[in-house]
Amino acid sequence: MYQYIFRSHAEKQIKKLPRNVIIRIKEKLRYFITSPNPLNFASQLKNSALGSYRFRIGDYRVIFDLEDEHLIVLAVGHRKEVYK
Repeated sequence: MYQYIFRSHAEKQIKKLPRNVIIRIKEKLRYFITSPNPLNFASQLKNSALGSYRFRIGDYRVIFDLEDEHLIVLAVGHRKEVYK
């Protein structure tokens, strides 16, 4: 089973979001990591400077890397702003 870890920058970003969005994102992350392969729900990013993969959760994106059994969350934000 996988675990997700927020980097400090991603933690600051998620705290700025509305409470209902935070709850939705964390519920989806828990759902994704309990599956046998969370990458089935992810898309690979073309620009690997931001991270390797992303989850789409409504209008929000979660940018992450996968290291062994850890899903390292690098950025969280609205789809218009997260890639900047």
